[in-house]
Amino acid sequence: MEAENKKYITCEELKEHNTPEDLWISIQGKVYNVTDWAKEHPGGDIPLLNLAGQDVTDAFIAYHPGTAWQYLDKFFTGYYLKDFKVTDVSKDFRKLATEFSKLGLFEKKGHVTSCSLTSVAFMFLVVLYGILKCESVWAHLGSAMLLGLLWIQSAYIGHDSGHYQVMSSRGYNKCAQMLAGNCLTGISIAWWKWTHNAHHIACNSLDYDPDLQHIPVFAVSSQLFNSISSCFYGRILKFDSVARFFVSYQHWTFYPVMCVGRINLFIQTFLLLFSKRNVPDRGLNIMGILVFWTWFPLLVSCLPNWPERVMFVLASFTVTAIQHIQFCLNHFSANVYLGPPKGNDWFEKQTSGTLDISCSSWMDWFHGGLQFQLEHHLFPRLPRCQLRKVSPLVQDLCKKHNLPYRSLSFWEANVWTIKTLRTAALQARSLTESVPKNLVWEALNTHG
Repeated sequence: MEAENKKYITCEELKEHNTPEDLWISIQGKVYNVTDWAKEHPGGDIPLLNLAGQDVTDAFIAYHPGTAWQYLDKFFTGYYLKDFKVTDVSKDFRKLATEFSKLGLFEKKGHVTSCSLTSVAFMFLVVLYGILKCESVWAHLGSAMLLGLLWIQSAYIGHDSGHYQVMSSRGYNKCAQMLAGNCLTGISIAWWKWTHNAHHIACNSLDYDPDLQHIPVFAVSSQLFNSISSCFYGRILKFDSVARFFVSYQHWTFYPVMCVGRINLFIQTFLLLFSKRNVPDRGLNIMGILVFWTWFPLLVSCLPNWPERVMFVLASFTVTAIQHIQFCLNHFSANVYLGPPKGNDWFEKQTSGTLDISCSSWMDWFHGGLQFQLEHHLFPRLPRCQLRKVSPLVQDLCKKHNLPYRSLSFWEANVWTIKTLRTAALQARSLTESVPKNLVWEALNTHG
């Protein structure tokens, strides 16, 4: 009798509730109205807006393996989804997530954070000693390179603490975020959450994933030549003559740009923190940024002359380019698509848009867990120390459903990325040719 009294809506009817003013989602067949909750969502409103009007069960399981389920009831509309079907891939993904939960993998964080914080603190002290107590230019250069390595490791701490609670409480976790992100690297954790959650949800969507929207400097696909609209930034990614020029040589400029790419992250941080957007903990983030822009210029000013100061800044930025390059390797040469993400192909989209970096276990500290990019995308709240353990299970699931599992060496991944950039560069140069030739080129060379 209870089943007969249930109220149902179809998937098509659910799709009608896909605006910020009317935002419904479905989780395991139950329909929820999260219109008012979207702005309070800890992960920001972008993930909910990108998946509005859809069943989001797989994404919810990936991001909320813990107690978040108990908060859903207050958003329940009273409706159930009538014609929703769960794919075999989703069934297996959910079984795997349940198995990980039963094994307690989401809670077993190891000693990664404490070791990382200790190493970062030690490196910072060595950098201070090298600048303040040593007069050798080589000591200053070594300090700059060590500072770059410090920034890489600190960014991994911020990344971990942004995905799951690495400390004993939420308050301490926020302190770790602010210290590792804002204070030490000068990059706001608020900016990271805003862009990174959107990236995870819309992995490799040309118009929804901000991590692929680098016009006018880079374009991973000729589809970007159509001046598409960025649904993340709310503006047109204009492909004009300037963009065409830069993109035409992007396979040559990729590494030099990465060496100064940190400047763009500083700019993006300031643009967000001083924008009209609703930024969580705006004041705290600004204070953290001010800490960085106090100690870093003071440290640089302690060097004896301007040539050494310029050398110090460029050297430290160049070392962090290794991390920026890895971020690109994980996605630039994977498949891309246009349009919003779909909640019912979560596993497929993550396998399609990611690429792992194979390395020995002793190098895990250097890559910060991001070498297991697919595993991380499928289970973003899984501590990095567990990613290598679950990798074989993910590989088996990909093999079972005939889905790609790409794992390349760091060198091979660089080769793939440069080839992707070169293909798009040559396509940009060919835009002066006739349309039919461009279409043939696109058919033969595009990826995705």
